[in-house]
Amino acid sequence: MRAHEAGTLHAEAGARRPAWLKPPADANALVTRLWPRHVTKSEDGMLFVAGVSVADLAAEFGTPAYVVDEDDFRQRARAFKRAFDGCDVYYAGKAFLSLQTVRWIAEEGLSLDVCTGGELAVALRAGFDPARIGFHGNNKSVAELVRAVEVGVGRIVIDSLTEIDRLAQVSAERGVRQRVLLRVTAGVEAHTHEYIATAHEDQKFGLSLADGRAEEGMRSIARHDSLELVGLHSHIGSQIFDTAGFEVACRRVLALFARGLEAGLPLVEIDLGGGFGIAYTTQDDPASPATLAAEMRQIVEHECRAQGIEIPHLSVEPGRAIAGPSTFTLYEVGTVKTVSLDAGARRIYVSVDGGMSDNIRGALYGAHFSCTLASRRSTVPPVLARVVGKHCESGDIVVMDEFLPGDVQPGDLVAVPATGAYCRSLATTYNHVARPPVVAVRQGEARVVVRRETEDDLLRLDVG
Repeated sequence: MRAHEAGTLHAEAGARRPAWLKPPADANALVTRLWPRHVTKSEDGMLFVAGVSVADLAAEFGTPAYVVDEDDFRQRARAFKRAFDGCDVYYAGKAFLSLQTVRWIAEEGLSLDVCTGGELAVALRAGFDPARIGFHGNNKSVAELVRAVEVGVGRIVIDSLTEIDRLAQVSAERGVRQRVLLRVTAGVEAHTHEYIATAHEDQKFGLSLADGRAEEGMRSIARHDSLELVGLHSHIGSQIFDTAGFEVACRRVLALFARGLEAGLPLVEIDLGGGFGIAYTTQDDPASPATLAAEMRQIVEHECRAQGIEIPHLSVEPGRAIAGPSTFTLYEVGTVKTVSLDAGARRIYVSVDGGMSDNIRGALYGAHFSCTLASRRSTVPPVLARVVGKHCESGDIVVMDEFLPGDVQPGDLVAVPATGAYCRSLATTYNHVARPPVVAVRQGEARVVVRRETEDDLLRLDVG
């Protein structure tokens, strides 16, 4: 598609706002469920987080910046730990991982899930207990498996038949009997985007229940003295708002679990993954950890009764649900343009000093976000706006559709909530734009937990 054609399609798509998007009664107000719990707005429209204004944050740390409400992050971790009492709660590090967040997770009593050698390295550097680490990944290298076994990772989730022999050899050579789970594909179509649905048949993760490879995998693991199969793992996708999909997956996985017990396998655990949804826009209404825990426990108990087996130990893996709502991204407006759409409609394009390099989720799989004017109050009526970045792409869109005051201008600060999960993890240096810092705020104090990249950072790998 040529550039001018792509631009035409974007304009046509933007001529009509989504049916769920309504002009707010007060463009200065916050929809509280979209924001960290310690974020407020003053009467003059200034956004505060844990007692610190975004104007002060911008002055000290610059923009764009990811701003984390540390106590919100911790409280969300604590809520999952409390709701799933007696179960193992693994924080899914892929959502967002840094030395500080690893330490927060450790202090709140959660375990940690990693899926690459790099994520494992962060956990180890932060001093996290390897015995509380689970290691995922569909293509773990021999070097990654060697390190995981040697440092004493508590469990490795096997994802393929090839990995069984690979890990068995690595473990045997080191005299270790490695605890493992087998990831199975339950054939569940989660109601989410194709790229973040992970339990249907035609995708890369796990071994299929339907075609018998999952059962073959169990038998294969059992033949290796250096591997101890302790359970089964299932993950149906991400940004999921109800437990119906978990019910179907649990029924199918526990049927395999029961056959494994009949075969004499020492299975004691079922991990139902994570993927719990959060509120990105006003149309999203996520369940609380307490509700999720109650419903998932009920599902497991019911299906175990149906299979005639004892209830296994349950594990879950929230990541987005902890990191996502705890963070917002703070931008400064650079330019504002008004464009004419069809039927006399208009839209303003608000260009900010970041974009798809710090939040690629919109470009990657059409994710929607909200935003607010964060540095002042406006009495001008709201207008339909699109917040875009500074990159040389027509798809560089941070917020596809939102209402902002009609007098948004250069120098204003705009904040985008719910950016704590996958935004920094997926950040790039496209167009050689340095990645933003991560700033944690707690009880009136702000500090950098991941520093802003510099020009020297951008050039340090260039050998020209």
